[in-house]
Amino acid sequence: MAMSAITVDNLSKRYLLGHQSDPRFRNKDVNLRDAIVRTVRGAVHRTGDTLRGREMIQGDRLEEFWALKGISFEVKEGEVLGIIGRNGAGKSTLLKILSRITEPTAGRVTIHGRVASLLEVGTGFHAELSGRENIFLNGAILGMTRADIRKKFDEIVAFSEVERFLDTPVKRYSSGMYVRLAFAVAAHLEPEILIVDEVLAVGDAAFQAKCMGKMSSVAQENRTVLFVSHNMGAVKTLTTRSILLESGVVTANGPSEAVVENYLLRTLDERTKALRAKNLEGFRRGRLYDNPPARILEINIANPNEDSDTLPEIELGSDFTIEITLDVERPIVNGDLCVVLMNSQGERVTSLVASDRVMGLSLPPGEKIISLSVPDLYLAPGRYFAEVWLDPMIDSTSCDAVFDYPLLSVVNSGQVSHALTRPWGTVYSKKAEWSVLESAAPVNAR
Repeated sequence: MAMSAITVDNLSKRYLLGHQSDPRFRNKDVNLRDAIVRTVRGAVHRTGDTLRGREMIQGDRLEEFWALKGISFEVKEGEVLGIIGRNGAGKSTLLKILSRITEPTAGRVTIHGRVASLLEVGTGFHAELSGRENIFLNGAILGMTRADIRKKFDEIVAFSEVERFLDTPVKRYSSGMYVRLAFAVAAHLEPEILIVDEVLAVGDAAFQAKCMGKMSSVAQENRTVLFVSHNMGAVKTLTTRSILLESGVVTANGPSEAVVENYLLRTLDERTKALRAKNLEGFRRGRLYDNPPARILEINIANPNEDSDTLPEIELGSDFTIEITLDVERPIVNGDLCVVLMNSQGERVTSLVASDRVMGLSLPPGEKIISLSVPDLYLAPGRYFAEVWLDPMIDSTSCDAVFDYPLLSVVNSGQVSHALTRPWGTVYSKKAEWSVLESAAPVNAR
C-alpha cells in the first residue's frame, strides 16, 4: 500500500485586510500631523500582528478574510492530484502553504519528501543571479550536491532552450524564458514532490505540450505531482484524482473526470449573473500583463432573444455568431484572438482563430466588438464552454484570457433520429456521403 506523501488536516488560513476608515486619508492633501498619526498607527498594527504571527495588508481598520477554511485531504506517494477552482477559491494559498512559503493559521500539513514548486513567475529564482547560478542555487535548496546538479545540468539547459542566455541575470529574461528555465529546474532536479501552478500558461503551446509530457514521465517515476490548471482537458489527461476548491472549502474530491464535470456544470449557475452584469472577472485567468494593451470585456452569442438570462440555445447544425467586446487601450498591430470550444467533459473540441497567421488583427484604441461567424459546425447536443485568448501579436504571450465561460447549448429538435447522447463523439458530420458498393469479387463460401 502506498505511503502518504502529503497529509492536510483541518487546514485554515486567515489574512487581515486593512481598510482606510477615515475619509481624510483618502485625500492626498492630508496635513503633516495626520500623515504622522497614520504612519505610527500603521507601524503599531504591523508590529502587533507580526508578534502574533498574523499577516496583514496595511490599513487602519481590520477585516478578517479566510482564504482556506478547515480543508483536509491526503495525497499518496506517486499520485498525480489535480486542484481546480475559480480565481479566488484558495488554490494559490494552499500551494504556498504546501511549498512552505507561508504558514497556516490553523491545522496541520505533513509532507514526506523534498518539494519543488513552480508557482507564479518570479518565485524561486534570485533576479540578480544568472540562469546558471539559479540552477545551482535551487539544487542546493533541495539538498543536492554540486556533483548531483552537474549530472542534470545539460538536461535542464536543453529542456529550457535558454542556452544562449544562461549567463544573463534572470531579471532580463522574458516571462516565457523564465518559466521555461524554472520548470526545467523543478522537474529535472528530481524532487519527491512536484507542485505546478497555472504559470505554465505563460509559455507557448509547444512548450506547454513539452511540460505535460515531462510531468507524465515524472508521475511514471513514482513521484508525487500536484497540478493546478484552468485547462480541464489537461487536468483530466494528467491527473487521476482532483479536488475542487470553492471559497476556501473542498467541495468535491474524487476521480478527475467526475470532479471536472462537476466544476464545469457549477459554472453554469453563474451564467445568469454573468449575462446580466457582463462580468468576466470570475472566469478570467490571473493577471498576465502589468499594463495590458487590451482586455476582454464581454463574450456573447448573437441571439434574437436578447432578454434571455439562460444559456443561449442553438439547433443542431445551425450557424451561430460569437461576439467578443474588447477594450483596447493601446493600438494592436498584427494581433490574434482565439476561441477554444470545450464540451462539458472539459475536452477541447475545436479552435476558432481570428487571424490567418500571416496578417493579424489591427485594432485602434477604443471599445471594439469582434464578430466571429461559425457556419457548418455540427456540434453534438450538449453544453459548451469557451476559452478566449487575446494576443497583442501573433505567437506572443496572451495579454488577457478567459476560461471555462459557459457559452451555448446545442439542442436536437428532431433533425437526427438516433440518440446523440450516446458516445458518438462531439462533432456530427451531416455532409458525409454514404453509398453501398458491390464487392469487387464474390467471396467463396467455405
